[in-house]
Amino acid sequence: MRRPPHPDPPPAGSRPELIDRYRQVAAEFRTSDLPPLETAYWLVKPRSLVRGTWDEAKEAAAWLGERLAEYTPRFAAEGDRDTARLVRLVDAAAERLRAGADVSYGHYLERPSYLTLAVVTCSPNRTLPEPACPCA
Repeated sequence: MRRPPHPDPPPAGSRPELIDRYRQVAAEFRTSDLPPLETAYWLVKPRSLVRGTWDEAKEAAAWLGERLAEYTPRFAAEGDRDTARLVRLVDAAAERLRAGADVSYGHYLERPSYLTLAVVTCSPNRTLPEPACPCA
């Protein structure tokens, strides 16, 4: 469920399991809360999965920094907890967002969890310009 279904369904006569898998992905991709492999595909997900919207890259990066600070004590790798490193991540996110790029970070937490955070531009998105901003 981490990538959208291929635009063309399997041809007639394909193996039944291939057809079933295609149907499952086609039905569930847009509604699944699993992080998509390409960050821009968050734009086709339901609005209920949106945690915030911002007009300025600096505001979006600040939200990202707040989330990182919230989870820092639970990061599995000690190096990921380094405050200077986290500041660099937030600064880099602000730069990328100002340039119109998406930002996606992931950190292993105490077992067995994984934190994924993404900020997606939609004005329009460079990678996936077709869908409208979900909160516009």
